[in-house]
Amino acid sequence: MCRNLPYFPISKFYKSKYGEKVYKLPIKLSITCPNRDGEKSTEGCIFCSESGGSFENLPSFMTVDKQLEINKKYIGSRYKAKKFIAYFQNFSNTYMEFDKFKNVINACNKDYIVAISISTRSDCITYKKLNFLKEFSNQTGIDIVIELGLQTANYKSLKILNRCEDLADFIQACNMINEYGFRICTHVILSLPWDDEEDIIETARIINVLGIKEVKIHSLFIIKNTKLDNMYKNKEFVMPTKKDYQKNVILFLRNINKDIAIQRLVGRAPEEDTVFCNWNSSWWMIRDEIVKYMNENNIFQGDLICRKEYKKLKGEMK
Repeated sequence: MCRNLPYFPISKFYKSKYGEKVYKLPIKLSITCPNRDGEKSTEGCIFCSESGGSFENLPSFMTVDKQLEINKKYIGSRYKAKKFIAYFQNFSNTYMEFDKFKNVINACNKDYIVAISISTRSDCITYKKLNFLKEFSNQTGIDIVIELGLQTANYKSLKILNRCEDLADFIQACNMINEYGFRICTHVILSLPWDDEEDIIETARIINVLGIKEVKIHSLFIIKNTKLDNMYKNKEFVMPTKKDYQKNVILFLRNINKDIAIQRLVGRAPEEDTVFCNWNSSWWMIRDEIVKYMNENNIFQGDLICRKEYKKLKGEMK
């Protein structure tokens, strides 16, 4: 892969902040979310599987300590890494009793953990848990990152996805988290059949104005035995092409602030779990084609914002 990246990769941020390579250690808990247990819905998001958005994780019956130990040994040896991020990945990891939440976070207080990344829903953010996380971070020096799934700013698409939360929920959660100074990572899906270019740009603008520091970009997977799987088989929508997705990623990158770290340009899921994933292409090939196009055409993350700001400044100076 060409190392001249036209975007700000998360690896560059980690190297700058922690002085060396940092890798995530995934943790899977026996939990659910309000979109499954009846609090909001029992159906869940149409794209979400029974695994809650995590693949290839260790069994949830293992303790946090054991999962960290096993993953550290494997990932540390494979990538020669010494510093790690504890990553609570599946379902909504702030949607549990307060004492349990405290216990699983406290279990991550280890000398090799530099940060804890907590994946959750916007409607599962509470001041009580944020207060605890702030105290924990102050006492241990371990950074806190909250991962929220926005997916899109298009409210019509959010309704089709059965998110059972809206843009207002997302904005409120970001405002709450920002009060504590935690970094926010936002997930977006850039191949939704119901979104157009205006939706892509609006999603980028929302992320910019909320002070979000990291973004994780996904294509839309169709996981077996989900509602989305049934919709796909019934031809209720047409999937965008790979080229459409790549155009959307580039448009999105050009419209987000250049200091927002990009965790990835495309996700992946096991072939045996999906009926559609990345147009039968490897994730790294899709990524490399995006990078190649941007480099060849001298375009980069945030360049459309820069041009708009330049035109505005130029107009004011006349």
